[in-house]
Amino acid sequence: MGYNPAKPGRPSHAYQAMLIASLRMVLNVDVTAGDQTAPCYARAGLWGWLDAREREQWPRLLRGDLAWGSEATMVEAESRKLAYLFKLRQSQGVRDKIAKLAQQKDWRSAGDGWQGLEGHLQLNGWTRARRILVLRRRLREKLVVEEKDSGSGQSWLSGVEPGKGKDFYEYAVLVTSLQSKDFLMISQLYRDRAEAENIFDELKNQWGWTGYTTQDLKRSQLMARIVALVFNWWSLYSRLALPDKHAEATTSRPLFLHGVARKTSHGGQTKLTITSNHGKAKAVMRTLANISALLKGFRQDAEQFVQPKRWALLLRLIFKRFYERMGPKVSVPAIA
Repeated sequence: MGYNPAKPGRPSHAYQAMLIASLRMVLNVDVTAGDQTAPCYARAGLWGWLDAREREQWPRLLRGDLAWGSEATMVEAESRKLAYLFKLRQSQGVRDKIAKLAQQKDWRSAGDGWQGLEGHLQLNGWTRARRILVLRRRLREKLVVEEKDSGSGQSWLSGVEPGKGKDFYEYAVLVTSLQSKDFLMISQLYRDRAEAENIFDELKNQWGWTGYTTQDLKRSQLMARIVALVFNWWSLYSRLALPDKHAEATTSRPLFLHGVARKTSHGGQTKLTITSNHGKAKAVMRTLANISALLKGFRQDAEQFVQPKRWALLLRLIFKRFYERMGPKVSVPAIA
């Protein structure tokens, strides 16, 4: 049961979701009981989703926060030759590694005020040593409260350790199977994971995730997946109108849905007339007209393709800006 005193008896649920953060798309969501928030309850759904698909449909990288940085997850990813990037909890073994690397002087810039050093680590319970990236960032303000580590006698806060000259650093440790030597790329790749938090916020507060709960987990999961599906479809549609950015529901729904439509039929033709009451009605009208013309042209130009091929071409067209950032090797169809 949930712990909200204003809603006694309401069931508590956890949403285990897989996302393409850069595209703001939901791949899958499983609803579990409220006391099953740990990744161990989500791993079966993750590996089942991957194993049910062709290898060419797999992501190039599996990324997760420190809850996912466990031996069980990494072993499964390694057995499937799937690259991963996780954050590690600062256990005693990780802290000992930080203390050793902290004495070195060859720290390299990792972007956004961070410095990095590469190393290898094999914790108790791990079957092998793995590549880690230790990141540190000098704290701007002086610490007021310190906690004594009974083992080493050093002053510690969570993820914080004093350096030379009594400078204090914030530390983070990443574990990865990526072979790139570019610290800036790897550290930025993990920092970009924060984009996923915006997706959760939007789905919960603007689309109604967690707003529908029953005692039956299957029905709750069905509703969660319907919401995710509608979210994906609306994201695809709004990207046709606004290709350079993701438009959240709080702005895109009033922009494109505040209107009254009237359907008329005459001479075998059906006409839909939309009267918008939005302040940007003229801009909306031009945008919707452009979308209509684009889809009409796409339907004519892609007529010779089978349905799956049409869908793939249309997705490339919707994410044209994303493909352009990936480089010239990825072609984007030109639609009249």
